[in-house]
Amino acid sequence: MDNAGNPQDVSVPPVEGVAGGGTAYGWIDGGLHGSNPLKGSIDPTEVPSADLLHVWCMPSTANVGPQEMPRPLEPITLLAGRNERESVQIAIRPKVSWGGPGIAGVVQVQCSDLCSTSGDRLVVGQSLTLRRVVPILGVPDALVPLDLPVTQISLLPGETTAIWVSIDVPNAQPPGQYEGEFIITATKANAESSAQFLGKAEKRQLYRELRNCLDIVEPIDGKTLDEVVERVKSATTSLRRVVLSPSFSEFFSDNGPVDMMDEDAISNLSVRLKLSLTVWEFILPATPSLPAVFGISDTVIEDRFGVQHGSDEWFEALDLHFKWLLQYRISPYFCRWGDSMRVLTYTCPWPADHPKSDEYFSDSRLAAYAVPLNQVVSGSDVPKDYLQKEIEILKRKTHWKKAYFYLWDEPLNLEQYDSIRNMASEIHAYAADARVLTTYYCGPSDAPLAPTAFEAFVKVPKFLRPHTQIYCTSEWVFGNREDLVKDVIAELQPENGEEWWTYVCMGPSDPHPNWHLGMRGTQHRAVMWRVWKEGGTGFLYWGANCYEKATVASAEIRFRRGLPPGDGVLFYPGEVFSHSHQPVASVRLERLLSGLQVLFWSNFRMFSWGHLCFSFLNYCSFVATIVSKSSPRLSAAFSLRMHAYIRKKFFVIILNYYSSDTSGNDLMLFGKFPSYVWMISDSPCIFLFVV
Repeated sequence: MDNAGNPQDVSVPPVEGVAGGGTAYGWIDGGLHGSNPLKGSIDPTEVPSADLLHVWCMPSTANVGPQEMPRPLEPITLLAGRNERESVQIAIRPKVSWGGPGIAGVVQVQCSDLCSTSGDRLVVGQSLTLRRVVPILGVPDALVPLDLPVTQISLLPGETTAIWVSIDVPNAQPPGQYEGEFIITATKANAESSAQFLGKAEKRQLYRELRNCLDIVEPIDGKTLDEVVERVKSATTSLRRVVLSPSFSEFFSDNGPVDMMDEDAISNLSVRLKLSLTVWEFILPATPSLPAVFGISDTVIEDRFGVQHGSDEWFEALDLHFKWLLQYRISPYFCRWGDSMRVLTYTCPWPADHPKSDEYFSDSRLAAYAVPLNQVVSGSDVPKDYLQKEIEILKRKTHWKKAYFYLWDEPLNLEQYDSIRNMASEIHAYAADARVLTTYYCGPSDAPLAPTAFEAFVKVPKFLRPHTQIYCTSEWVFGNREDLVKDVIAELQPENGEEWWTYVCMGPSDPHPNWHLGMRGTQHRAVMWRVWKEGGTGFLYWGANCYEKATVASAEIRFRRGLPPGDGVLFYPGEVFSHSHQPVASVRLERLLSGLQVLFWSNFRMFSWGHLCFSFLNYCSFVATIVSKSSPRLSAAFSLRMHAYIRKKFFVIILNYYSSDTSGNDLMLFGKFPSYVWMISDSPCIFLFVV
């Protein structure tokens, strides 16, 4: 069905991506014009859903808040490689109220598998997931899973609700064009699935009947044809008994087959949204091209979930968090803070001789792992040579090259720097090739290394050498002075195995890239792009679950005092939103994943210089069209395509490819522009102006 059959004549503001929408540009709502004005009481089973609600699409970089205004409905078109995730948002806003007290109404959202012409599928619930975008401190952030393939959502009067759609393309998925659709229907408030009202005994009986069918049909290998026929007949009898049970009485009549007229009539009233996904033939490698290590506070897990350090439940909780976070292409490490910012960090809570150790460290999705200086679960039987034995075991493994030791966070004075030196000396006595990571934003305050603070910051590698191999600096120090990066890099000795990583925490703040709540989606994505653009070889984030202490899993989330909202929190406990124990991701975590995926394409030169020129001319033509249509009343389809083109074609290709001067020196096409040109605005018009 063509989406043109779902008229939504509205005036639309530009897509800006700021929380609450893009209505801060003098845009005036000219009114919503409906062709069929409604009168009297409303029965959603008799009125087209398009007359009751607005449905439109938004890019994953947009912060779709409650006051986001409607846009025309257009099909969704996405591009993805294999082993890549792509996301988009569906926004729904009621035009009128048809529900009970306190709500505008209830909508049912149903999605189909994505199918190719050759019969391949991306299955709902496996490759395709839906999550409701829930505001945190008024900003859309938490992504709460929805039931599949059919879910129901209550809408509030005068508010926009967003659904986050994610498609994960498996490694072995055949390339091609995949298509599916979403069916969005306004329903009565009490129109619940009949299965939700089944009693426990009735559910158990249905389960037994269905289980019996499987038991009859499954063991047919080696059976004669006659016996197979008998088993199929028996299974058919059982299935017929299930279908004709009272639980499904509403779907059949006494006079013959099920009459689907009513269902078809309701379906014809629905809003249908088509989704098309092009799967490319190349595969995103399982191992990230750049290690991004993220801290998970074990004390927060212990307090909130009531698990005792070292207990079976504690190991289970850490294992759940570790495995869940790997899907985001990050390398988790658990951390426990000590005095004066000394930190115990470890990726695996089990010792090196435990089978779990190899399972964790050999996982191809893990790019780096932290080795603890001391035993994680201490006891009376801790051997004095614990560290030596751990290193000796790990050194013999092929994954040893992933190992690093993170001992101290942001040392401030000579005593703390000396502590790092002493601990690193012990480590290097057992493994000369061990990598020690140190985060810092300044030199020792009581032993100035240079006349100015920045010069002292630049001299830290010389001061710590050879006790640190990974120098991890704060992006806050550089601000918008990207030219200062070369001073830091010039001090390093990569030929001796030294690396330069970066990190963000409280700063830098707007307009720079970070993961603070309320920043633009492009700022969230650009954190990892900045790392690549500046030449960093790794990245560290201090904490992803560091909210205020709570002793109940379902307690409300409170950000830590003194920190910008969202700092140190990239996911939430599932118990806050439902009975699920699975963590709930934030939109910022999803955008982090998107930024990390782009890094692979940035290093993957899949186009020639001719492709680059063609893409660039295409982009200029594209922007010229936008400029010529500079009215704020741009269609949502144009805005979505604009964002998709820039993200997938411009940033992935243009920023990656190089031109050569006559002397043969490689010159980055936009090397003279700061890293954050792309994040000044989601609008390419502004981007073109800056360039």
